[in-house]
Amino acid sequence: MSPESEQSGRIDAVGEPGASAAARRALLGLGVPVYCELLSGVVAGIIDTLWVARLGEAAVGAVAVASTLENVLLGVILMAGTGATILIADALGTGRRGVVPVVVRAVATLWLALSSVVAVGGFLLRDRVATLFVGGGDSDVHRLAVGFLAVSFPGMAVFFAQNVVDGLFKGTGDTRTPMRTALLANGCVLVLDPLLIYGVGDLPRLGVQGAALATLAGRAVGLAVSLLLLGRALGRVRGDQVAAGPSVAAVLRRMLRIGLPVSGDFVLRMGMSAALVGVVARFGAGPLAAYGIGAKVMLLVTMSCYAFRQAAAILTARTRAGGRSAARLIGRQSLLLASIAACGAGLLLALGGHRVMRLFTADPAVADAGAVFFSYLLPYLVLLAGVVALGGVFTGAGRTRALFTVTVLGACVQIPLAYGLPATSLGVQGVWLSMILATGAQYGVTWAFFRRLSGEGDPGGDGDPAAGDAKGTGETGGRRGAGAEDAVDVHKW
Repeated sequence: MSPESEQSGRIDAVGEPGASAAARRALLGLGVPVYCELLSGVVAGIIDTLWVARLGEAAVGAVAVASTLENVLLGVILMAGTGATILIADALGTGRRGVVPVVVRAVATLWLALSSVVAVGGFLLRDRVATLFVGGGDSDVHRLAVGFLAVSFPGMAVFFAQNVVDGLFKGTGDTRTPMRTALLANGCVLVLDPLLIYGVGDLPRLGVQGAALATLAGRAVGLAVSLLLLGRALGRVRGDQVAAGPSVAAVLRRMLRIGLPVSGDFVLRMGMSAALVGVVARFGAGPLAAYGIGAKVMLLVTMSCYAFRQAAAILTARTRAGGRSAARLIGRQSLLLASIAACGAGLLLALGGHRVMRLFTADPAVADAGAVFFSYLLPYLVLLAGVVALGGVFTGAGRTRALFTVTVLGACVQIPLAYGLPATSLGVQGVWLSMILATGAQYGVTWAFFRRLSGEGDPGGDGDPAAGDAKGTGETGGRRGAGAEDAVDVHKW
């Protein structure tokens, strides 16, 4: 086990104020590598786009279609990766190491089923998929998109496998290995991109398909290294324990109960973002360009929140024996760290938004529109940080349906406001205001769910047996916690 994972198992045993400091150290130790992993993918994607841009607008459009589709399909495999992380972390945190090999077999089975459907089905239907995004006919964009998808759809099997392997590593408390393999994979992509896109020496000029092949080859290298390291890591955490674990079918059921709401949450958030793009587009190319640039900049901030969310999920699953007090401690410290990051970035963007926009565009109108957008981001980012960071505790406790409930609430508030407020004198600023109001509603519900889950204000809920935590019930805070849902009992098999 990594030093971070060993520390995570002890944070609930440290007295205040030492417990808070220990929790922050553990969250940072787990979260910073996750952020670097996410950031490396974004940077590689930007550079990849710059290489492809030299091939013309049609090539950029084809790659954009494939990237959008990949983001949607990521939500499919999240059910396996997240479920594996939580079940492995919980098994190790409660000393049930015999569960680990069963979780590995279960997640491998789920990966095989999902990859077969997506990779084979997508390859066979690549022409129809391209038509769905860019229309049919003999356009260059359609032709190039079909060529790119002919490589990227089979490559989804590698992409899915890497997500699952990373989830297993994170379940053991190791977030540094996924970071290193992501850096390796993305580094290979950056080297291979110009070689395969434009051709060098005996290598032919492959154009857009070369970009797809470079991505697949880089990911394959990262996956090969990950699998080699994973075998060693699982050998260490399994130790000499030979006790029989639960059945693969039982683990699969629990994995899906944890992972499916996470996938739904991700896909719904993607849909909300797409809906906002459609609303902003009504106000012309300037505001749309400003929003596009602003969204990419904002991504650098929100990734830090999601990194703390993953860290909080791992810690919560590993410290369930600490009961509600451990969940409360982890949630509050994750909220603190994410809020500090969001507040700092929001202030910088609010005060220097125009200068930031000028780094991306020379159009004064776009820069002005982007600066106005950035001025709305401070409250939005702080509220979003709370929603995302506290969500890690729900994930680690197996209460992932609470996450989906909160996101559904946000969609019900944001979509009507995003269409209604711009019709007033606010114009496109009504869209920015809808983001704040919807996230504020999500924050309020998330905080209420967190108080119930962590026993806030409940003197009988601080990890005692009556609270149903320390005795193996697997139901932190009883049967009716966040969102009044039936808890996923990850202790009982």
